[in-house]
Amino acid sequence: MNYIKNIYRPYIKDYKFIVSFFISLLMLVSALVVNFYAGTYATGKASNSVTDIVLSNIRVFNVDGIFVYGAIIFWIFIALLCALEPKRIPFIFKSTSLFVLIRSVFISLTHIGPFPSQIVINSNLLAKFTPGGDLFFSAHVGLPFLLALIFWENARIRFICVASAVIFGVVVLMGHLHYSIDVLAAFFITYTIYRIACAFFPKDKKIFTSGLESEN
Repeated sequence: MNYIKNIYRPYIKDYKFIVSFFISLLMLVSALVVNFYAGTYATGKASNSVTDIVLSNIRVFNVDGIFVYGAIIFWIFIALLCALEPKRIPFIFKSTSLFVLIRSVFISLTHIGPFPSQIVINSNLLAKFTPGGDLFFSAHVGLPFLLALIFWENARIRFICVASAVIFGVVVLMGHLHYSIDVLAAFFITYTIYRIACAFFPKDKKIFTSGLESEN
């Protein structure tokens, strides 16, 4: 208990950090709301499916469990990293919010229908966040890669995040849940989002890297 108090005490006493934390939390919640409505709109406007160089040449696999529970395990892991070092929270939340908002714009612009043979995801919780028509670009691939870029200086975390992005990329293709372009583009767009986040939130990035001392 004392260990936890020692971790959080400097952050609770730092007014700038508290403000940044609540702003980042508000940004994340707002981005998720926008994402829901963008996904609902894209799903309602979805047109016909198209052929795909990968999906058209492989059979569909039942990857329901990995798709749903793999993502849950990954985000539990990230939550633990944030809990152990609260200084990480504002930059991660704000970068993730930027990712979700930009992706919401992308999925609102293009309304290609899902691939005909895609598996059915049996998860009411997931359905609330991803209505099914939010294809371009893949969040299952992009978000782990975003975390890899954020934690790039930490080799172990970087490896876990990059491996997760690659695994999820394979999984969504095996389940015909995303087109190949959704997976491939996620890496390039996510890198750009990361660079934008660094430019937009330099103080949070500095705290993430150095700690509160850099602001005092």
